Amino acid sequence: MTRFQDALASGRFVVTAELNPPKGTDLSEVLGKAQALRGVVDAFNLTDCTGARMAMAPIAVAHLLLDQGIEPILQVTGRDRNRIAIQAELLAASALGIENIAIMSGDPPGTGDHPEAKAVFDLEAIGILKAASALMQGHDLAGNPLKGTPRFHLGAVVNPGAKDLDKELRRLEEKIAAGARFFQTQAVYDPDKFSAFMKQVEHYRLPFLAGIIVLKSAGMARNLNQNLPGVLVPEHLIAELENAPDRTAKGIEISARIIREVRSLCQGVHIMAIGWERYIPAILAQAGVAVPAS
Repeated sequence: MTRFQDALASGRFVVTAELNPPKGTDLSEVLGKAQALRGVVDAFNLTDCTGARMAMAPIAVAHLLLDQGIEPILQVTGRDRNRIAIQAELLAASALGIENIAIMSGDPPGTGDHPEAKAVFDLEAIGILKAASALMQGHDLAGNPLKGTPRFHLGAVVNPGAKDLDKELRRLEEKIAAGARFFQTQAVYDPDKFSAFMKQVEHYRLPFLAGIIVLKSAGMARNLNQNLPGVLVPEHLIAELENAPDRTAKGIEISARIIREVRSLCQGVHIMAIGWERYIPAILAQAGVAVPAS
């Protein structure tokens, strides 16, 4: 079992956070953030060209974190690679000791910094989960045997605020059947709706980590509402941010409040701080979340 698996099995509230590999070769910032949060965060998601913006492949950063004794979760998407390349990358991750894998379809290239790029999407999230599960069973997707079998702890994402929630729940069930053993959710801002969602999935008895995008301003909140499907920041939170004398303090307070309100509903939280990683300890302290033993 990975340390992340151990944390999930322990029954305590688990914290993961998202880190973006650099657009370039200077790793000082991303590695510095991980080191600063050692003992605060259980594991770090390394994003795969998030928002379809070109950056260093996350497998390199994941390997370097492992070398430093920090637990990585490698994100793998289907946007840029076909099934051959995806399976090859999963085998490479295993060879480097990377076992925690978070699988998702990926953002379309048109939203990123290379809008002329051609999308692949040979496999979307469920297909990638099936590929990873096949490798764990000793063969590739075409049924060819492997010399050496990888071991993964597979996870996926789910959107509690999806417009078509029935479809989202059907896909969730397919992801579980394909091998997903933990879920990180899209950003949650309405604890009551999240509670209703959790009641619909509790029978799966799998860990769900509620997503939190730390809000920096009212403008950012409105932008999420306009551009991130399934995310709705309530107007009262936008008003709080707009009227706050200290918007940084208010963003921290809102994140901590949401974590307190969802804490009893799920197994942990996935914090997407987007440059505000230095405030994660303050958010967790205000939320009353105990720091894990280092």
